[in-house]
Amino acid sequence: MNTLNIAAVFDVGKTNKKLLLFDEQYRLVQEFSTQLPETSDEDGFPCEDVHALTNWLISSLEELSLDTRYRLKALNFTSYGASFVHLDKSGEPVTALRNYLKPYPDQLKNRFYQKYGGEEEVSRTTASPVLGNLNSGMQLYQIAQEDPEVFSKIAYSLHLPQYLAFVLSGRYATDITSIGCHTNLWDFTNNEYHNWVNLEGLNAKFAPVKKGNDLINDPAKTGQPPIGVGLHDSSAALIPYLRQFQKPFLLISTGTWCISMNPFNDTPLTKEELTNDCLCYLTYTGDPVKSSRLFAGNEHEKQLNRLNEHFNQTNDAASAIHYRDSYLPNLIHNAQAVSAEVVDLKDSLFGQRDLSSFENYEEAYHQLIADIIAQQVFSTNLVMSDTIRSIYVDGGFSKNDVYMHLLANAFPHLEVAAATVPQSTGLGAAIAIHKHWNPQNLPPDLVTLKKYQSK
Repeated sequence: MNTLNIAAVFDVGKTNKKLLLFDEQYRLVQEFSTQLPETSDEDGFPCEDVHALTNWLISSLEELSLDTRYRLKALNFTSYGASFVHLDKSGEPVTALRNYLKPYPDQLKNRFYQKYGGEEEVSRTTASPVLGNLNSGMQLYQIAQEDPEVFSKIAYSLHLPQYLAFVLSGRYATDITSIGCHTNLWDFTNNEYHNWVNLEGLNAKFAPVKKGNDLINDPAKTGQPPIGVGLHDSSAALIPYLRQFQKPFLLISTGTWCISMNPFNDTPLTKEELTNDCLCYLTYTGDPVKSSRLFAGNEHEKQLNRLNEHFNQTNDAASAIHYRDSYLPNLIHNAQAVSAEVVDLKDSLFGQRDLSSFENYEEAYHQLIADIIAQQVFSTNLVMSDTIRSIYVDGGFSKNDVYMHLLANAFPHLEVAAATVPQSTGLGAAIAIHKHWNPQNLPPDLVTLKKYQSK
């Protein structure tokens, strides 16, 4: 039996934890997935069980090493952001892995922003809207302020991708994609840690900064396969697109959140953009990606439940709906005519619609998507730039025929396409360290497209 050379990627989401195996052509050859029970932090708030996660990580790699079908040539990691693991000198966690959804103390937050120039100034320089614990730097700041004894025990604070890399390499690093993900830590103007990080002594807790295509180990010295430093999941998902497409594009990554990412817009964030939930990521090579967020998947689910109840239908009925031009004249809101005055990015107009005014379920569903597209257009335009020639959509809405057609109608001057990238975050993490493990050229079809024409 031939042994297959593979890169293994641990892709750790909030719900699903995956071990993905890619061959040298970056085909997904096997996937292992599990869900781990949560635990609680010191205040009883639900959080990731870092010990269960660590045990799963180690046992999964041990099992893989015993599988004679595969030869492990490289290892990398990707996970959700805004999560720190604080380690003592022996490499053991000092605290629970805080849930970024946990409310942040208002008094402490206000004191921080007053001290360092106000919310608008800090947000502008760090490209981080005020998001409480989602600004992961604020988690470490809280420990320093409220529990100095625990703070003194911390030798290294690692974002979750780098903690995963540490567990299997024994080495410490800080990754630029994790620092650059709405952490409040990085000064995008000066391309270094923000001054407050040094003034509060947080810099002493951070390992050396590496780019996302660096290794955390030296295979020649350790005898290990190449091990990447790990990447923030949103930055990892962008890598296949950056490697395949040369012309400027904007990616809308859809799911519970719909994130519009423009790697070709490096203008500083404005007050309006920050107010409307814009932020910046950093690519695996350290370049800024201006992005906007919309809670569209959540809005779709909420309004679809209302729609199903009114028409006595199910989600299966909605997923079977195909776009029909004949409904266009009846849609109350035209997405192409959107202006800031009529768009609420939190709640779509559909929540105010009288459902009895629609002739049938299909027409009402077209209106729901039209109202979400109105929000999407406004959100996407916040980070749009004149150089963009294409909009690619991946995730759940890329499979929604009504969404894709209405989005193409809203951007008639651009190529609009649904993109398919199997396991895009894991794939991106594998590609990030391509030069360290794979002698083959990158395949030209990492991303497959289905184009939509405006009507």
